[in-house]
Amino acid sequence: MKIALGCDEAAYEMKEAIKALLAQQGHELVDFGTHDGSPVLYPDVGVALAEGVARGEAERGLLFCGTGIGMAISANKVPGIRAAQAHDTYSAERASKSNDAQIITIGARVVGIELAKSIVQSFLASAFEPRSLPKLEALAAHEKRLIAAAR
Repeated sequence: MKIALGCDEAAYEMKEAIKALLAQQGHELVDFGTHDGSPVLYPDVGVALAEGVARGEAERGLLFCGTGIGMAISANKVPGIRAAQAHDTYSAERASKSNDAQIITIGARVVGIELAKSIVQSFLASAFEPRSLPKLEALAAHEKRLIAAAR
C-alpha cells in the first residue's frame, strides 16, 4: 500500500518509528515532513498531506502531532478528505469501516509508540463497509452544499 506520513516536531520520533515499521512491511511511503524534527506549522504539513491523498498520491495518510487534534482539523479542510483522530485500535478501525477515512491522526503526547503502531495496523487492515454508504453520501452532500454556499 502507498501511505503518506507527516508530523510536526512534537511527533517526529513517533512518525519515524511508524515509518520504519511500515517500510519493513513493504509499504511504499511518502513523507511530508518534518524530515529532521525541525519546528514546522502543523497546518502546513496536514493540508499538504491531505491534498496529496486527495490527488491520489497515496491510498492512506497518517498524521502525527502532539495531540492529533490540530492535524485532524487541518486535514479536514481539504475537500473530499475524511481525517479522524484515533487513540485506540477500535476508533482507527471504525474510522475506516464506518467513515471511509483516508487519514488518521495520532497524538504523540497522548499515546506511546507501541500503541501507535497497533492503531496504525488496525487502520490499515480495515476497509470501508458498504452498509455505511448512506452516511458517507450525506457527508459528501453537505460538503458540496457548504462549499457552494461559501463561493
